[in-house]
Amino acid sequence: MRDTLVLNASFEPLSTVTLNRAVVLVLQDKAVVEQAHPDLRMRGAAIDIPVPRVIRLCRYVRVPFRRRAPWSRRGVLVRDQHRCAYCGRRATTVDHVVPRSHGGADSWLNTVASCAEDNHRKADRTPEEAGMPLLRQPFEPTPADAMLLSLGAGEMESLPDWLNGQSAAA
Repeated sequence: MRDTLVLNASFEPLSTVTLNRAVVLVLQDKAVVEQAHPDLRMRGAAIDIPVPRVIRLCRYVRVPFRRRAPWSRRGVLVRDQHRCAYCGRRATTVDHVVPRSHGGADSWLNTVASCAEDNHRKADRTPEEAGMPLLRQPFEPTPADAMLLSLGAGEMESLPDWLNGQSAAA
């Protein structure tokens, strides 16, 4: 599970990493803990550090500019917060608004999270043809939004206000 946010030395979000990877970066003095879980600590024979929630790299990492977040099924489920776009129940699959057989693409604007029942019921039709209106329209998140959304709603609420404010879609 990726539950630790990594910031560049300039405080811009870079990625999310596992807790183990975050602790290794801190122990190697490659990163510092910017925010920790309030009551959790990692203890060993010679160490005692807070469990990191947000870490910042000590050295600036040049990242190629990304205009768009890469599309993925996991990304669509995270963007839609695992809620079905047709009924609002827990979503486990991704549905193409315009089916692939009708020329629909694997893209942010053509895919929504869906429960298995609604995905099966809609089948190879558009929402209008199936009589299943979308509860919310799909959107394309920015790369930073996609990464912050991957932390989940519980983690997003606990981020500092200055960082949480960067995300327009959250």
